[in-house]
Amino acid sequence: MKIPDFLKNNMYAQLATRNLKRQSVRTVLAAIGIIIGVIAISSMGILGNSLKLSVTDSFTDIGDKLIISPAIGEDAVTDRQVDQMRKVDGIDEIIKVSSSGELLDYRDGGTKTQIYASVYDIDKDGLGSLVELEEGRLFRSGSTDCVVGSTIADRMELSIGRKVEIDGSKLRVVGILKERGIGFDISTDNGVFTSSAMYDKLYPDEEEGYDSVIVKVENINDIESVKEDIKSRINKKDVLIDVFATNTIIQSLDDIFRSISLFLMGIGSISLLVAGVSILNVMLMSTMERTKEIGIMKAVGASREDILKMFLLEALFLGILASIVGGILTIGGSYLLIALIVEDTNYLLKLSNILYIAEGITFGIVTSLVGGMYPAWKASQMKPLDALRHE
Repeated sequence: MKIPDFLKNNMYAQLATRNLKRQSVRTVLAAIGIIIGVIAISSMGILGNSLKLSVTDSFTDIGDKLIISPAIGEDAVTDRQVDQMRKVDGIDEIIKVSSSGELLDYRDGGTKTQIYASVYDIDKDGLGSLVELEEGRLFRSGSTDCVVGSTIADRMELSIGRKVEIDGSKLRVVGILKERGIGFDISTDNGVFTSSAMYDKLYPDEEEGYDSVIVKVENINDIESVKEDIKSRINKKDVLIDVFATNTIIQSLDDIFRSISLFLMGIGSISLLVAGVSILNVMLMSTMERTKEIGIMKAVGASREDILKMFLLEALFLGILASIVGGILTIGGSYLLIALIVEDTNYLLKLSNILYIAEGITFGIVTSLVGGMYPAWKASQMKPLDALRHE
């Protein structure tokens, strides 16, 4: 073990280093315990945090939205209520949505089967601000064209130019959307999107109004104030609408995954506890073996503080070296875990994950010092004559 330059002239540091080298096998075994502990606690923290980052990233595109829906007992969100929303400051865009459910027939191999789809009447520009196209284009207003989600396209083997039949009406597919996954505004992957003219033809008996209204705010930090303003304008006398802020999903996910990270780190900390016991055992054995040496040191003038300092430096050097090695190895271990479970190794170098490595190294050093405190105290309390007589 190499001593840093600023400790080279320190007698206690030299003695501590010599003693660690003298029992190299025992030192290595104790260091392995710390290394495993640091890897365990850091990797578990990084894994939990990477899962959180992965999930929350998939919801970032919906965090700036309010979903307005009819309250219980109400049939729809009305045009009058939409006009009231337009008066609220901080709104970037209002997207009106009407939807119905359909079972679409298709052939899976030689078997005729069905898939459930949500059919949407949504403004073309509004749809363009919510989703991305994989191929093709968006439908034209007043046309019989449609845009379909990725799941519908895959299951029904649809391509641009093919037709989808809904309740006897044939809609030409002009666009296929990128896969988006779970959404709380619209179901893009299982959706069929068409113009108001085509939707009215498919569902002529639909009541006036909208099944929901999506409000995009200009600044996500103002989402709560916009929400309260909308509610106060429309729900003055009776509760006519419900307002759901999608940022609450991200906040809930943060809380859930923070708890998961703490739980996983708690499991990893058991390894560090075992390492602490191992260091305690190593230092106690070292104290017993060096009883006579301690007696000689005290006889020639070493104080209790000198002995205490020497033993604590041994524990500190062991903890620092092993913890740094553990931190370095954590990067490799975490890379494999994230690649296998999260499947996106870019999360590894996020600042929050680097902090978990620093936290693991800190825990390793603290554990080493705590493990060495009792043996150091015991060595410092030895009486010179008793230590010299020890066999």
